Amino acid sequence: MQVQSLAGAWEFRESGTEAWHPAKVPGCVHTDLLALERIPDPFYRDNEADVRWVADRDWVYRTTFTPSDALLNEARQFLVADGIDTLSRLILNGTAIGDTDNQHRAWEWDITDLLREDGNILEVQFTSPTQAATAKQAARPMTTVAAQLPGAPHLRKAPYQFGWDWGPKLPTCGIWKDLRLEGRSVARLSDVRLEQIHEGDSVSVRASASVDAWVRADLTLELSIENPEGMACGSATTSIEHRSGSIALGVADPRLWWPNGFGDQPLYRVRLRLLYEGCPIDETVLQVGLRTLELRREPDEWGESFQFIVNGVPIFAKGSNWIPPDAFVDRVDEAKLGKLISDAAATHQNMLRIWGGGTYGSDRLYDLCDRYGILVWQDFMFSCSVYPLDDAAFVSTVRAEVEDNVRRIRHRPSLALLCGNNEMDQGWESWGWAKSPAEDALNALAERFASLRPWIQEPDASTRLPDWPSLQDGYTRFFYETLPDWTSELAPDIEYWPSSPTSRTPFENANGQEMGDAHYWEVWHGRKPFSAFRDCLPRFMSEFGFQAFPTLETVDAYTEAEDRNLVSRVMELHQRGNHGNGLIIAQMTDTFRMPESFPGWIYLSLILQAEGIRYGVEHWRRNRQRVGGALYWQLDDCWPVASWSSIDYYGRWKALHYAARRFYAPVLLSVLDDGCAMELHITNDRAEAWAGAVRWGLETLQGDAIESDEISVMAAPVSDTSIVALDFTDAMADKDPGDHILVC
Repeated sequence: MQVQSLAGAWEFRESGTEAWHPAKVPGCVHTDLLALERIPDPFYRDNEADVRWVADRDWVYRTTFTPSDALLNEARQFLVADGIDTLSRLILNGTAIGDTDNQHRAWEWDITDLLREDGNILEVQFTSPTQAATAKQAARPMTTVAAQLPGAPHLRKAPYQFGWDWGPKLPTCGIWKDLRLEGRSVARLSDVRLEQIHEGDSVSVRASASVDAWVRADLTLELSIENPEGMACGSATTSIEHRSGSIALGVADPRLWWPNGFGDQPLYRVRLRLLYEGCPIDETVLQVGLRTLELRREPDEWGESFQFIVNGVPIFAKGSNWIPPDAFVDRVDEAKLGKLISDAAATHQNMLRIWGGGTYGSDRLYDLCDRYGILVWQDFMFSCSVYPLDDAAFVSTVRAEVEDNVRRIRHRPSLALLCGNNEMDQGWESWGWAKSPAEDALNALAERFASLRPWIQEPDASTRLPDWPSLQDGYTRFFYETLPDWTSELAPDIEYWPSSPTSRTPFENANGQEMGDAHYWEVWHGRKPFSAFRDCLPRFMSEFGFQAFPTLETVDAYTEAEDRNLVSRVMELHQRGNHGNGLIIAQMTDTFRMPESFPGWIYLSLILQAEGIRYGVEHWRRNRQRVGGALYWQLDDCWPVASWSSIDYYGRWKALHYAARRFYAPVLLSVLDDGCAMELHITNDRAEAWAGAVRWGLETLQGDAIESDEISVMAAPVSDTSIVALDFTDAMADKDPGDHILVC
């Protein structure tokens, strides 16, 4: 096998123009234009609107290359693209070799008969994503989030690029992952699957492979494993028959992989080689951790449990939701990924939910999650929208997307769950999706002009869009039948969950408390106080949150002095949540005194966010026998903005992230407060008991002690323990409660 990368220096131009400009692959048109200073930074002030035209144009990229002699000497040559964003046609030496329509999948073309020894010209012609989406939306309207540009659900492209309630509207195009030539002869590995067999203290790894063969040949499969120190654990071989083979190998003295906070993360290297006449002609190397993992869903006194069990130990999932950390994904480098994941681990997080409105993670992201012990809840890339899942061509490209990504990540020790979508069960059940857009429009018109109702006709068959029920049926079939069948075939040992949130019955109690997972947004969108978190006891809290502004240094980076007012145009443009700044202010005035300056507003919003999320997490951890985990929304940002994140776009920790280091600590002291009644709890996530002491004191704000005590504690493992119930009603009878605090 020979591989030759085509990454590096390319050139590009706007379609219909003559001048070519330097470009970079991997990359995208926006970052190439930024490098040439042909557009302003869209993250600064209100520049986003000034670059909107980029997405409305067609663009052309090209390169000239010479294949190596070794590659040309192979029997077949292929062009392989790990990711193209999104609508494109590829032309090699004047011949169209294929079209792309899906950002989330890989592509391959056999170019054996088209390749020249020298002077090959590869051209990639990109079609405007916004123009294509708008045209499709006009032909067949699809419901989506209000913050988006129209038509996003029609394209298999990262939804957030069209806008979200925390992100800009910057849909781009380009070759965003590696592009390369591959030369092959005889045969290659086409599909490699690993299976772990745990029996008592022994572990073995089974590798199964499918083979593409172009000639009749005797082929051999060789499996070898290296321990975390790089020492060989052994090897074994088997013959390939009927273009497939399977082989198992025991692991000497196996060391188990654990989530962050429960143990170490030893990683083994599994190497599978395809041999022809004793010589390797292809190989796959995979990083694995030895562990068992299940999602336990069993009847109990509250309904049905939802808890992850790793190596037999119940894990309370502590973590956050992950969005792409840049509006332009191609510029997310290893340093940024490494800092985000290490920062999550530093706050005792053990799970990230890769949200379904962005992109699937890069290999490097999963490498880091494996290394730091961060379990991954992996959404498929569907979010908050109605998709044309009754369209055979659409489903066909989604199948390739699913196969590519599940095969790529299924061996990961960090992979805990495959989830069909984000909030689509809830949308069909509660957000009025069962009505077609045409019906909604006519009903709104009728309400607005009620006096004209006798002259407004009821929707006829054409305006009711008779295919709308088929879209709901298509949703049910796809996420409850088709997709689970695919994932069961591709990764039978990974649990599939149809939607988040869901109770696993389509359109019934999607956000219920008895089973499944829940998203709780009443404290933010519903304007309820932080104490409302305690009214919520889901089986697993996979989304909840409260906004804050980014740090003052970040605000300074995208504003001028005249912008630094909460209701300025620029500050409101960098707030995409509906009425977001007003919701922050309203909750702030319920909790604190009014700040006296703009920096005060910024700072106090950060403290407010930290306090609110702490309040919820401590409540759910005190009820860990009922609640299986809490993942706050969200870890990171894709641009500098007021949002729910705990780390802002530039990597600066908000107060929330510092607070997470305390409220996600393995041993947590918390207080269940109700007026003058205070109940102290120790929540112990560790697999062993915790012994120590709890000191408490009722004090004035000046530090004068009113009452105090010290209590010896033995906190049981993986459980919550109530330490003491205190009632200060009598002690506070003649005192100002605003001048007293409980310290513990």
